[in-house]
Order: sequence, then structure tokens, then C-alpha cells
Amino acid sequence: MLTRFKEKYIGDAAFYKRYLYLALPMILQNAITNLVSFLDNIMVGQLGTEQMSGVAIVNQLIFVYNLAIFGAASAASIFGAQYYGKGNHKGHMYSFRFKLYATLLVTGLTILLFATKGADLISLYLTDTAGSGATEVALQYGLEYLGIMMVGLVPFAVNQSYATNIKETGQTLVPMIASFVAVGSNAVLDYLFIFGIGPFPELGVSGAAAATVTAQALVSLLFFKAVLREKVLFPHLRLWVLVPVKVWREIVRIGVPSAVQNLIYAGISMILTRLITGWGDLAVAAQRVGSQIESVSWMVGDGFSAAVNAFLGQNYGAKRYDRVRRGYFCAIAMTAAWGLCTTFLLIGMARPLFSIFLQEEEVMAIGVNYLRIVGLSQMFMMVEQTSIGAFSGLGRTLYPSIVSVTFTSARIPVAVLLSSVMGLSGIWWALSISSMVKGCILFVSFVLFLYVFLERKKDEKTV
Repeated sequence: MLTRFKEKYIGDAAFYKRYLYLALPMILQNAITNLVSFLDNIMVGQLGTEQMSGVAIVNQLIFVYNLAIFGAASAASIFGAQYYGKGNHKGHMYSFRFKLYATLLVTGLTILLFATKGADLISLYLTDTAGSGATEVALQYGLEYLGIMMVGLVPFAVNQSYATNIKETGQTLVPMIASFVAVGSNAVLDYLFIFGIGPFPELGVSGAAAATVTAQALVSLLFFKAVLREKVLFPHLRLWVLVPVKVWREIVRIGVPSAVQNLIYAGISMILTRLITGWGDLAVAAQRVGSQIESVSWMVGDGFSAAVNAFLGQNYGAKRYDRVRRGYFCAIAMTAAWGLCTTFLLIGMARPLFSIFLQEEEVMAIGVNYLRIVGLSQMFMMVEQTSIGAFSGLGRTLYPSIVSVTFTSARIPVAVLLSSVMGLSGIWWALSISSMVKGCILFVSFVLFLYVFLERKKDEKTV
């Protein structure tokens, strides 16, 4: 009986190695990508609080744009993995073209919005509680940073379209190498441009933006070279031929819930950030740095979510349903373990971690409180991400989107209610509690769905 349980739910060492082979490059890519933001925040933090506030707000706006890009790409990723599992390379290229068109459309609209309403958007998140005029200074730094960052949005969109498409095949090496190039070039250029080392002028926040844009351009060149050398998938690519209406409709039908979910997340994120500004610019800066530190958790969850999406999608397309079950439980075991580790890290090491970025005592007190409260929810957040990836891999995107959007939206009224009693800590508790609820519901839901799904497939075989 124990042997049968192990075979159904746990798998052998070879199965775990195969899974980690798929997941680890994605996790490393996410880690390296987030390391770029870490470096930006550490170096910009050395310039001053006003610079940090301006850059943090712009990065929050760009984070919203990133969510929109991920949503546009995820709409077709579900089909990409299934097409590849079936050996349909032409269909896989349909999904790539859809991603490219969608991400470039989102990017064009975003650039138009930033170019016309950039100052208004940044001002929404600036509150001069001290009456020192620091918000005007932070606004100017934010506009300076945003003007350059807009240049890098187009290569970012193209990079995401290619990286997600190649991950669906299990070929994660090229995106990982590209991430190493990005973080290496960004780290060096950050240091040179921000502080004016050697022959380079001291550019401050403009230097941080220029370094990021240059790194994105280098990644685009690397991806373009990889496309030219690829001989299996991309020979089927015809950029100027429209995606067939039938394929387009299916991608929209299945992918729209996931895309809309990301867009709603973006709106909720903006509203919550607006609530945080009621406690001043220091609260905004502390939350931005705190969420950056917290990314040590969700970047692993995001990597496993992408891996479980691709793994389950490929095996579902190949009708290997036993591997679908084992793949999910294998991912849950690893992500839950990592979530517990990060909980202990964020709670026990909150002050030393935050002091890497900012040392002002008032900001540090806010940031340490943030890390300790959200640290409690890390395992649940990891389980939520993995379960959403599992549902998506099987083409079931509506239910997890409804659950996730419902309880993420609930953060707003809960944050308003709790903050009226607990102050700023109430917003942090709203974030933490919602993650716990979502993780529990989605895990139980997928386990039940998996049982019904596999029983149905077993009945189909016996008929």
C-alpha cells in the first residue's frame, strides 16, 4: 500500500530530478531578474530618501505594466505547452505570435499613458505629511527615472514573449543565460552610471534607469540570436501572417480569465499603494523595499508555477495523467517547504535584511513591521501560486481566477477596516490574511478537481 501511495503521489528520485531540471532554471531566472531590482534599490537608496521614493513609485507603476504583460503572455502560454506536448509546432508558433501582438499592444498603450499622464500618476502616490516640500523633489526624480525607463518597455515585451514561449518546451537554459547577462550588465552599469565611476558622469537615478534599459536591450539581442539558431520551432514562425480566427478565439476564451486576473491585480495594487501614501512617502519607500525582500519567496513560487504549468500542460497534451498528479504534489511539497523557510527568514532576520537598503530608523521600523507580518503568509502564497499554475496547465483558468480575484479584491475593504483600528499595520495584515485564505482554498480545490478529473479519465478508458 505504501509503495502504491508513493507511486501515485510522491514519485521516485528520477521524477524529482526531472521536475527540478525544469523548475530550477526558471527559479534562477526569476532570482536573477529580482536581483537587478535589489541592486537598483540598494544603490538608489544610497542617494537619499527622496530619490528612493521617486524611483519606488515609478517602479510600482512599471510593476503594474509588468502584470499586464504577464497577463497578455499567459493567455497564450496555456495553449503553447499543450501544443508542444502534442508535437504541434505550428500551433505553438500561433501562441507565440498572439503573445507578441498582445504584449506590444499593451506596451504601446502604456507608453502613451506614461508620456501624457506620468506626472499625474506619480503625484497620486506622493503625500507631504512633514510639510517639507520633499514630495516635489521626489516627483522630479520620478519623472527623470520614468522618462528613460519607457525606452526599455518594448524590448521587455519582446523578451517576455520569447522567454515564456521557449519555457513551454522545457528549454529553460537560454532564458537563464539571458538573465545572467541582464543582472551582470545591470550591476556593472548601475555602479558606473549612478555614482559616475571612471569616465562616466554621475547620473544618479537617471543612471539606474539607463543601466536597466541597456540590460534589456542586451537580452533582446541574445534572444534574437537564439531565434536565428533555433531549427525546430521558429522555422514555423510567420510574424506577418495573422493568427487563425479559430485559434485566436480559443486562446481568448481560455486565456482571458488569467489575463483579466493580472489586470485586476494591477488595479488593486495601485489602490493599496494609494492607501499606503496616507502614512507618507516613508511608508511607500518602506513597502517597496519590503516587497523587494519578500520576493525571495514569491520568485520561487512563480518559478514553480511556470514549471508546473508547462509540466502539467505537456503531460496533459500527451495524455500521461499519472504524471499530472505526481507533478502537482511534487511541486507542492517543494514550494511549501521553501515557504516555511522564508517565513522564518523574514520574521527572524527582518531588521538585518531591511538595513541593507535603508538605514533611517523611522523607515526601518515600518519596513521591519511589514516583513514580520507578511512573513506569516509565505507558505500559503507559494501554495496559491503553484495551484494556479496547475489549474492553468490543464486549461482550467476561470475558477482559480475567480477565487484569486475575489480574495485579492477583499484586501481593499479589509485594509481600510483594519487600518482604522491598527494603523499602517492593518494594511500589512490584510495582505497576509488574504494570501492565507487563497492558498488554503486553491489547494483543496485542486486536490478535489484532480480526483474527479482522474476518475473521469479512468471511466473513459473502461468504456
